[in-house]
Amino acid sequence: MTVLSADALEARLRQIGAERYHNRHPFHRALHDGKLDRTQVQAWALNRYYYQASIPAKDASLLARLPTAELRREWRRRLEDHDGSEPNTGGVARWLALTDGLGLSRDYVQSLKGMLPATGFAVDAYVHFVRERSILAAIASSLTELFSPTIISERVSGMLRHYDFISQDTLAYFTPRLTQAPRDSDFALAYVREHARTAEQQTEVIGALEFKCAVLWSMLDALQHAYMEGHPPPGVFLGAETPEAFAA
Repeated sequence: MTVLSADALEARLRQIGAERYHNRHPFHRALHDGKLDRTQVQAWALNRYYYQASIPAKDASLLARLPTAELRREWRRRLEDHDGSEPNTGGVARWLALTDGLGLSRDYVQSLKGMLPATGFAVDAYVHFVRERSILAAIASSLTELFSPTIISERVSGMLRHYDFISQDTLAYFTPRLTQAPRDSDFALAYVREHARTAEQQTEVIGALEFKCAVLWSMLDALQHAYMEGHPPPGVFLGAETPEAFAA
């Protein structure tokens, strides 16, 4: 691969998002367009919880490897965003409020008993990737946040418009992400533009973003196979057939 200029590298990364980001996935389109029933929406939120809850562990593993106080301060904000500065604050708590609003038992969601196996495999692969690969690759893998503000706006408006069991309060998780994600992606993109200077480094960065897009895409593949095509694996959430999943 020929070494790209910083602008050309950024253009390549944005092309990856245009082609591979999970807003193009059929399950995601169905979610936004009101084509899912309540059980399917609940299954999406329940499975996505494991991803949300694993983000702080992913970020903490990278934080421990960052070589300067400046970088650690920057990345520490992500932990605070997701874990909060005190109990019942932060993104993970807001996601549990979302599953509460959908009528799911918080204990059941946090137990992960109803989660699809493929969700666990995909999320764990992402956590391991960030823990084991280079700092440059780990930071590049977060660049899906470049594309999240558009999908968040579309998700919130579409779900409020199409699902009478969803309120603005239910979707409160997404409001802070409209400012947090651009802030975080601006930093990550600037870091990648500065530090991916060789062909090998640029190939690594491109591969990291492709990998992260594949993680998010594969999670929706599993949801579609189980809940739209009717092939749920044993033991997973099945709506009314899983009574322990619902709040009393």
